[in-house]
Amino acid sequence: MIETRLSIQAFFDEPTHTVSYLVADPATRRAAVIDPVLDYDPGTGEVDTNSVEAILRAAEADGHSIERVLETHAHADHLSGAPFIKRRTGALIGIGEHIRDVQRIFRPVFNATDVKVDGGDFDCLFRDGERFRIGGLEVEVLHVPGHTPADIAYKIADAVFVGDSLFMPDYGTARADFPGGNAHQLYRSIRRLLALPPETRLFMCHDYKAPGRDHYAWETTVAEQRATNKHVHDGVTEEEFVAMREARDATLAAPALLLPSIQVNIRAGRFPPAESNGVRYLLIPVRPKSEPATASDGAD
Repeated sequence: MIETRLSIQAFFDEPTHTVSYLVADPATRRAAVIDPVLDYDPGTGEVDTNSVEAILRAAEADGHSIERVLETHAHADHLSGAPFIKRRTGALIGIGEHIRDVQRIFRPVFNATDVKVDGGDFDCLFRDGERFRIGGLEVEVLHVPGHTPADIAYKIADAVFVGDSLFMPDYGTARADFPGGNAHQLYRSIRRLLALPPETRLFMCHDYKAPGRDHYAWETTVAEQRATNKHVHDGVTEEEFVAMREARDATLAAPALLLPSIQVNIRAGRFPPAESNGVRYLLIPVRPKSEPATASDGAD
């Protein structure tokens, strides 16, 4: 068995079905937050920090010092709470280096001329295979593109935080129809994850309660995924997976928070600059229905 030496606390945001994690080294009390959520009401434009404050309270109660905020990718279904955590703790915000590709896709869509296309909005841009530490814990970065070009997973001891590549076995896998997404890449990324030791724990970024399940869940193992994942269990070929994924993706609606989420998250969680009246605005690109689809037509 792989030796485990880390503390993991999960925080589930039901409005966005997102799981954030507080991961800590019990020996040094150093910690990181993975995929934090900023509460946002699309009807009123109001934002709140209740979700990230709950994580900060938990860290404080256990004497943990948060030194990193780790994003698995630029999410399209929730706004990131990373800047709030950084302001409160001084933590560095990290994401995969291929966020540059995502920024290049969406910067013109929203005329976001303030976005630094070199990834400079983030403090750390991680390469595939890069390693860094949280206290005494070593973190390994795995580039797992497919859902988006920039998706990464974080491997810490016997745990892997997989982002949006995989869901629980009874729910399946993430979609691959975002601009820059690719079902072939997603299959290969998932097989890379499932080549890890069978006992490796996998922590999901989302859960939606598969039909027949009456509770939310977000932890599984490589062995369970290989045996029972409804989309990509052992024996499913790349061609079969791609055919299933592309057919399924064609039926899915865009997520409710797609437009605000992308605008904020490619900026490492910050909002666009304030206008002359002191108010910050999120844009809605508008085009005639007869025009061809553009990058703004992505879905979660």
